[in-house]
Amino acid sequence: MAATLVAPSPMSSQEIQSALQASVPGDRVLIRPIELIAWASDASFYRMIPKAVVQTKTLDEVRALFAFSRETRVPMTFRAAGTSLSGQAISDGLLVEVARNWRELWVEEGGKTIRLQPGVIGARANQALAAYGAKIGPDPASIATCTIGGILANNSSGMCCGVEQNAYHTLASMKFMLPSGTVIDTAAANADEEFHAREPQLARGLLELKSRIEGDVTLRERIRSKYRMKNTTGYSLNAFIDFDRAVDIFQHVLVGSEGTLAFIAEAVLNTVPDLPVKYTGLLLFQDLYAAAESIVPLRQAGAKALEIMDRASLRSVQDKSGMPASLRSLPEAAAGLLVEFQSADETARPELERTAAEAAAGFKLCEPAQFTHNATEQAVLWKIRAGMFPSVGSVRRSGTTVVIEDVAFPIESLADAAHSLTGLFRLHGYDDGIIFGHAKDGNLHFVITQGFNSKAAVDQYKYFLDDVVKLVVERYDGALKAEHGTGRNMAPFVQTEWGREGYEIMRRLKDVADPENLLNPGVIINPDHNAHLANLKPLPSVEPEIDKCIECGFCEPKCPSRELTLTPRQRIVVRREMARLRESGNGLELYRNLDAEFPYMGLDTCATDGLCATACPVTIDTGQLVKRFRNIRASAGAHAWAARMARHFGLVERSMRLGLRLGHSLASVIGVEAMRSLTRAMKRVFGDAVLEWTPEIPHAAGAIPLTKKAGAQAVYFPSCISRVMGRLPGEPEDASLMQVMVDLANRAGCPVYIPQDVHGACCGTPFSSKGLTAAHAIAVNRAIERCWRWSEQGRLPVVIDTSPCTYGLKNARSYLTEANERRFDRLTFLDSIEFVHDQLLPKLPIKSKSRSVGLHPVCSVTKMGIGGKLVAIARACSDDALVPIDAGCCGFAGDRGFLVPELTQSATRLEAAEIKARQPQACYSSSRTCEIGMSRSTGQIYRSYLYLLEKATR
Repeated sequence: MAATLVAPSPMSSQEIQSALQASVPGDRVLIRPIELIAWASDASFYRMIPKAVVQTKTLDEVRALFAFSRETRVPMTFRAAGTSLSGQAISDGLLVEVARNWRELWVEEGGKTIRLQPGVIGARANQALAAYGAKIGPDPASIATCTIGGILANNSSGMCCGVEQNAYHTLASMKFMLPSGTVIDTAAANADEEFHAREPQLARGLLELKSRIEGDVTLRERIRSKYRMKNTTGYSLNAFIDFDRAVDIFQHVLVGSEGTLAFIAEAVLNTVPDLPVKYTGLLLFQDLYAAAESIVPLRQAGAKALEIMDRASLRSVQDKSGMPASLRSLPEAAAGLLVEFQSADETARPELERTAAEAAAGFKLCEPAQFTHNATEQAVLWKIRAGMFPSVGSVRRSGTTVVIEDVAFPIESLADAAHSLTGLFRLHGYDDGIIFGHAKDGNLHFVITQGFNSKAAVDQYKYFLDDVVKLVVERYDGALKAEHGTGRNMAPFVQTEWGREGYEIMRRLKDVADPENLLNPGVIINPDHNAHLANLKPLPSVEPEIDKCIECGFCEPKCPSRELTLTPRQRIVVRREMARLRESGNGLELYRNLDAEFPYMGLDTCATDGLCATACPVTIDTGQLVKRFRNIRASAGAHAWAARMARHFGLVERSMRLGLRLGHSLASVIGVEAMRSLTRAMKRVFGDAVLEWTPEIPHAAGAIPLTKKAGAQAVYFPSCISRVMGRLPGEPEDASLMQVMVDLANRAGCPVYIPQDVHGACCGTPFSSKGLTAAHAIAVNRAIERCWRWSEQGRLPVVIDTSPCTYGLKNARSYLTEANERRFDRLTFLDSIEFVHDQLLPKLPIKSKSRSVGLHPVCSVTKMGIGGKLVAIARACSDDALVPIDAGCCGFAGDRGFLVPELTQSATRLEAAEIKARQPQACYSSSRTCEIGMSRSTGQIYRSYLYLLEKATR
């Protein structure tokens, strides 16, 4: 019976890997302790350590895993992004990863449908559909991270899609594999016949369940009623009354089944219009009740999105960059409502304005309603809502976890229900509880912070949840889960919501689809009434840089090491486990194993690029943690030697140029491969002080051009990289980057000058990335002192030609002496992209355009928000400027690409594939080391974008 959970298998991880080697290569069956710990958590407050993590590539491999599971009784759970909030993406058996090798998509029927594999990120699907004015229906707040597999498995909806455009209602067809290994493509004309022929017991069982529901008038009407609002509690019983064919019933039951019935290998979704005209505003009410009461009239006025936020949730984001100042002065009981009206027609803007004004006129607000058409301002308003859950979690007490529930109420009861929820917070001692959610659909999220380190704490949560269930089900006849999936968290209460008959239908469905209960056991159907209190995730206090992380996983798509070693979330998970083991005194062998593996997995393969912080709702930069550990790991001698280098960087600079000249001279005699072998041998003796010679090693840079200070409109500070590294092998032997910059400025009538004492000046970034803090401080303080003098005490802007160096200088203040802080505040640093776009490009006539160019916006360009300017320069100089959809950090990270070349190879895999497929005429970037990495990955030379502008305007 499916109600009985699977007994633990006696097989060890090593035995599992050995048994699977004929089906899945060993390097894709992860069993090392650090890997198993890293994959043990999802975004929920549960944790289960798998016996193996299997990274599948094909349906044949999945079929083999099904067979293995049946034979060995080792259960299996499918996982894509792991952003699940209810514990449905974890396992103590096989955790089957279906993200990295399942990312294909095809836009079909002119954008009316899209075919997707489970690993496609939701936002990536929308990027592909943008040219067609379409998008997928579901729009969860995690859409930049979550994947189609999870969107389907949890029947995701979101902020605007409501019920009508959720995953269930926009499904056109799917290809699924059953535990037996049978594959059905429901789009096939004979799909239902094949389903009956190959899986007669399942097909017959589905139709029997349909007949049973249709014969029970009370249950049938209850199903109809409950699915008029958002509801993901249990299985999608509406499929049994919405469809007649067994195959149609089953494919729709799979939506929201959380991987408990079959594997969804591919789905075709009907797209929805991406309405381009938006009118957005934040309405601030005196209290939550008033905000909730406004939902019905705003819905009737045609609002497409209505996001409610209580005072506590607004407080969690009010101090973030770009937030409206008025949030800080709101009354204690205030609440906000994010309102958006949309249209497909540009001419409808006046009508949207009129409708919004009329709708808001009847409300008693804390301040007059303000709506905007401006896309940037709209993005700020949506950022308030999108980052709310993680932001709330980040302010929890150290040692506690964050619990989020999402419930739904009938719209007409929403105000009373919200008031009742706040009463439960007070009753059970959750003074920090907050409420927000998709109010248009009666969907409220509430968040509490909870410790689970004592029986009293666990009991507090148990009694609170019991009362929540009574409130939602008995008092308001709502849904215990509106869109986050049942998971482990609400599995014990499915029968409470659906009653004995509804629950029996679900239990029988699980029986006929997965008779041995090997697929994600314990999720949705679970006979243990206390299952929601088991496998709770420990969150010990760790380093301050990362302590506020709630493991939401939003950072992971940005991480260059995500497919090589660990992601930022996983680095934090491992650090927490190490802290737990150290504090408890138990598991000494496991601690030693993690401690031995962490230097490479966690530190050496981190690019410290900081892109994780751009996706993190609480801006955690895991690179800062890595720098801290690199600092600790470096010996006192290494710190002292680095400080000497920083003080005498002119000598370092000359030595590096000499080394490049001698290296290329020797390589021209003995050959590149012999040179590589020689440096590899030297590296074994001298360590990282020697770089392995590769075909991409650049030649030494040429002489610094002579310029005049008189009449200069900016100081040009060529980075040490530009002063040391010249052209790449195979790159044209034309003017140096420095000369091109000077020439462009002169021709535009905005001359720049290079200070004569620029030799030896360094922004300190090479030291910072290695955690050599003293050397970094020396270098950056010296650079600021020189820039102060060069710029005539801040009169002239300082232009830097290498974007990571610009970013390092712009963010240097906290490393400066008090005197240099004052200087810094009066200095203006400009990346060359900003200077060229704003000052030079408008004054340089374009004389010839390249056919097509590829761009690699480096991490610093993204963090500085100047990627649009780089693209604008390229578009002015070419007919087609390509920024690959998967462009991200190349992982070269200064010298990391030389020291850990596998990092760059992994980080650029998808971006390089798009460049190779599109074959642009030339490729450009704004950092020499990143250009080396991209040249290596794509086989196509990357140069500074300044060469593109020079070519177009010469």
